[in-house]
Formats: sequence, C-alpha cells, structure tokens
Amino acid sequence: MIDRRSALKSLIAATLVSSAGTPLVAHGRERIIKPARLEPGQTIGLVTPASNTLENEDIEMAADIVRSLGFRVKKAGNIYARTNYLAGSDEGRASDLNAMFADDEVDAIFCVRGGYGTTRILPYLDYELIRANPKVLMGYSDITGLINAIFVKTGLVGFHGPNASQNFSDYALGEYRKVLVEPSARPVIGQAPPFEARPGRIDKVNRLTRIAGGTARGRLIGGNLTLLTSINGTPYEPDYSDCILFLEDVSEAPYRVDRMLTELWLSGHLDKVSGVAIGKFTDFESDGNQFSMEEIFRMRFEPLGVPTLRGLMIGHIEDQTTVPVGIEAELNVDAGTLTLLERAVS
Repeated sequence: MIDRRSALKSLIAATLVSSAGTPLVAHGRERIIKPARLEPGQTIGLVTPASNTLENEDIEMAADIVRSLGFRVKKAGNIYARTNYLAGSDEGRASDLNAMFADDEVDAIFCVRGGYGTTRILPYLDYELIRANPKVLMGYSDITGLINAIFVKTGLVGFHGPNASQNFSDYALGEYRKVLVEPSARPVIGQAPPFEARPGRIDKVNRLTRIAGGTARGRLIGGNLTLLTSINGTPYEPDYSDCILFLEDVSEAPYRVDRMLTELWLSGHLDKVSGVAIGKFTDFESDGNQFSMEEIFRMRFEPLGVPTLRGLMIGHIEDQTTVPVGIEAELNVDAGTLTLLERAVS
C-alpha cells in the first residue's frame, strides 16, 4: 500500500504551481536558502508591506532604532504612503519589497510594522528575483503571511522577529543577536527571561504548559495563527509535513482561536506536524461562556499525539524571540526547550 503522506508530498511537488506560474518550492533541505548574517555597518531596507504607522515621525523612530543596532538605513520609495488601513497601494508595497531585494546596496530588510495587508501583495512579488537575491527579512504578526509565502515560493529562510518600530528589550536584543548576528550551532530560543524567584514569589507570567510530552524534530513553520489561516488553501500555504509548528496571536478570543485551529485540523495540516510550539496568545477578552485557551489547545493538540509545549516567548510581547522559518529545530517538551539544530544564516 502506498503511504498516503508520501504520495501526497510527491503529488504536490510534481503538480502544484502558483498563480504566476512559478512552481512551488519542494521543501527538501537542498532547496533551503539561508541569507547572509547581519554585520554592523550594513544597510537595512525599511519597508511597510502591510499597514503604516499613524505619523511619519513613527517611521523616523523606526529608522533610529535600526541605526542604534549599528546599521545604515535605506527607506522604501513608498514608505510614507497611506491608504486607509493599508500602507499605500498593493502594487506599491510589493514594488518596494521587490526593489529592496534587487538593490545591491541593501543587505537586509526589516518591516516597520504589521497590521494588515501582506497577503494582498503576494501575487505581485517577484519570487525569482527574491530567490536570486537572498536577504534577511524580519517582522512578525501580519508579516507571517509574507515570510511563509516567500519560503514556500523560494526556499528563503525568513525571520519571525521584532518589527523595526519597536524598542528591543534586552531579552529581544539577545535573542535576535544569537540568531542573526552571532549565530551559534545549536542555540536555544524562546526560553523565559531571567526571573528572581524568592519565597512567596514566582514567575506567574512566563510559565510553560506541557500539553503533550516528548521530543520532536522538524523544520520550523508558522507564526501568527490568523495569518496562517488566511493563506490556507492558497498557493502560498506552507507544507506542514513533519514540521514543528509554532503559533502566536493577539486580541483573538478563545472561540476565534478554536475556529482557526479547527480550520487547520479540518484541512489535514495538524495531522502532519511532528510537534507544536505555542507562544503567547495575548490581549484577548473572554467571558464565562467560553472554553479557556488552555482547554482549546488541549482539545486540538492532545489527540495528535505529538509533543506540544505552550508558553514560549513568541508573539506580541516585549520580550520576544526571533524564530527562523524553515530551519531544522528540536522541541523538547520535558526540558521546556526549543533548539535550532543549525545556523539560520550563512
């Protein structure tokens, strides 16, 4: 009997094409492209591929934050554009991103903020150009749609990490540096920052919940849950086979998280994963007529029988880690660790 998962993967690799006619990238390790690591003095391109800041001064602050990290800054041509909740037109935002990948003066690309809009520009991106000019692309929240789509289409590793418009906490700076600036062979990411415990005082905020024990290995796929469901069923959805799925979200009530996880389950994606690393689901309202977030996670993930850990420092939080999409990792639920098994940059 033919293995269903193997047959499905072969079929996808052989037949799927994007709306632009570009074959979807097979996720074999030979297709993974790692961008060059970041070094002081390089030039960072600033883009707004989703929403924009309220005021131009917020963009200037983002540029100053990037300069404080030791880089020069080059702003995208349409960086000040605003059209209601979008940072200008879809074509303009895509053009900015294409231009940054094509620009030899730009070494890496940071997103100013998320918001909404990256999925609208996916058909307008030049994936052949991006594949030929690999660079670090970093952001989170709505940027999840962008970094996953680019990984699917090109094999380029992207980074679910701080947006340029936010101050880096000491923790966030350290996590960013050990992934992108001074990469080690097997860094542990997403552990809670140091906490001074004493009699009668424990860390009540950054705690780990072990949904299902064990150890899993696989490439990291995921990010913001809302964005993952937004690209579900499209030519830009990732291959969940044997991956470590990492998830986070903000301002989503438990029933909406339930609905989105159920969509991934009904799509068959959750049955394919080797493990689940749940970050922070923050700033949501909940009344008494709901399941708790923990109940929802247990309902959806315990039946999978794969290692699942909740509470890693991934998400809309000040102390956030940087997670490379497409890199091999190990999730050890019993030890409470997520370890990169290779460097994410070259």
